[in-house]
Amino acid sequence: MKILFSEAAPDYAGYVFPYAIWGFLEGDETPRDALSQGFLPSLPDLSRFYLCRQVRVDLARFQPSSENRRILRKGEGIRCSLVDRADFEWTDARRSFCLDYATRKWSIPPTPERVDRIFCSPLTTHIAVFQAADGRELGLVSLFRDGGTWFYSNAFYHLDHTLANLGAYLMTETVRILAQSGAEYLHLGTCYSRSALYKTQFPGTEFFNGNRWSRDLSELKHLIQRQENEPSGHLLEENAYLEGWVSEGLGAFAATWGRHLAPLPHLSQKTSGLPNTTVAAWHDPS
Repeated sequence: MKILFSEAAPDYAGYVFPYAIWGFLEGDETPRDALSQGFLPSLPDLSRFYLCRQVRVDLARFQPSSENRRILRKGEGIRCSLVDRADFEWTDARRSFCLDYATRKWSIPPTPERVDRIFCSPLTTHIAVFQAADGRELGLVSLFRDGGTWFYSNAFYHLDHTLANLGAYLMTETVRILAQSGAEYLHLGTCYSRSALYKTQFPGTEFFNGNRWSRDLSELKHLIQRQENEPSGHLLEENAYLEGWVSEGLGAFAATWGRHLAPLPHLSQKTSGLPNTTVAAWHDPS
């Protein structure tokens, strides 16, 4: 995988000069490789990925907890069908259903074209269709599959349904079905706030901390609390974090989890953008 660093807003006082890290597949790599290294799709055509704090479920370790079972019981009578995108009919009614949900729930209401791209791009290989006993569609979940790895991309559901936590049911039932099918991992998206911690309710949950996958949810909660306090400086310079989760020392941590970078190619006139001209040597006119 090739990576690029896209500069973000710096905190000069805190001596923090951040870059968003973008990944690009190469050779025989597939999206599964990017997901396993902490990246999520950045574009619907899967041409670019971004490194982030994300959550996944190791489905081999999933066994429904008491809370999971409680949510599943509340959805008894709801039927879920996992449909290949090639067999899924994208109708005006389904578009309107998803637009209504997104307009009411998303911070920036989408255009119809944006919703179309979710269901009609390589980012979606399957759709989980949730129906009531009478056949009414209650929810649609767009999913991406690459081998045994899945990504829970977007969920759209009936906001006025009598089941108040219908969204939690959709996710829980998807986790259950995929675990039962023998799938390996289900990636559930980013986790940068307390409101996103619902994604960690499943036994087998792991999160990517920027360097490795971690099963320690107290570490994740520490990162969220630290973020809420708007700290300056770097996480790996914070004593509380180093003492709690890098007890072996930063050098040993880097030796185990650090990533090797290949040397950069030498600049040339072709790659530097400089004009193909000869520049005379400077001399002091005095």
